[in-house]
Amino acid sequence: MKTVQVTRYITPLREGGSMPAIVEGSDDGMYVLKFRGAGQGTKALIAELIAGEIARKLGLPIPDIVLMELDPALADTEPDPEIQDLIRASAGINLALDYLPGSFAFDPAAFSVDSTLASEIVWFDALVCNMDRTRRNTNLLMWHRKLYLIDHGAALYFHHASSPIPSRARDRFPQIKDHVLLANASALSDIDTKLSERIDRQFIENTVADIPESWLSELPEEAKRLRDEYIRYFCDRLPFPRPFVLEAVEAYDRLA
Repeated sequence: MKTVQVTRYITPLREGGSMPAIVEGSDDGMYVLKFRGAGQGTKALIAELIAGEIARKLGLPIPDIVLMELDPALADTEPDPEIQDLIRASAGINLALDYLPGSFAFDPAAFSVDSTLASEIVWFDALVCNMDRTRRNTNLLMWHRKLYLIDHGAALYFHHASSPIPSRARDRFPQIKDHVLLANASALSDIDTKLSERIDRQFIENTVADIPESWLSELPEEAKRLRDEYIRYFCDRLPFPRPFVLEAVEAYDRLA
């Protein structure tokens, strides 16, 4: 995965608890930076990375993801003490998404999403256990008349628990009933096999390998154990029958 340096802190995006920010990178690109020192810490960044790369593999529209190296000296250029503390606490490798200038929040009352795309997004969110795509907070943007998926830090919520990650692999994810696009997801059964076949073990291993060591543990043996748990989780979650798909289909049927 591409790594760039943060060269300039531009402005905070005071949305949610993590206070992401628009920054400039050493490649002259503009990014939305997610800080390792904010909110849920590095586990939120792990969820962003894994979920985001799975979405891309499935062919879903998502901004490019990069790793960003943050120098704590940038804190000295910021007048806000809260931002100074956040920058210093986030020294090292963070995660960022390509900034989409002029984008605006998706409004389900104003825009329609065709059944295939809606079903693919619902399938994906059920797979990664993303409970943060509701009418209250869609985490969808419109940019150049195209829908984009953002903000997956709340996915993989089970990795905040003390139980082993793979123990949750066959969970059904009942929270899918609140998904903003569920009412349009009439093609879930039709796209199930197609999507599941796009995610093989090699892709999972490559994606998990992209997680920076410092996000997992300072101990190499513990970092390896956690990588193995993420790999096992998805390898156990994807075989047919997929309980998370059954849950989504039943939730859709209840809306009819």
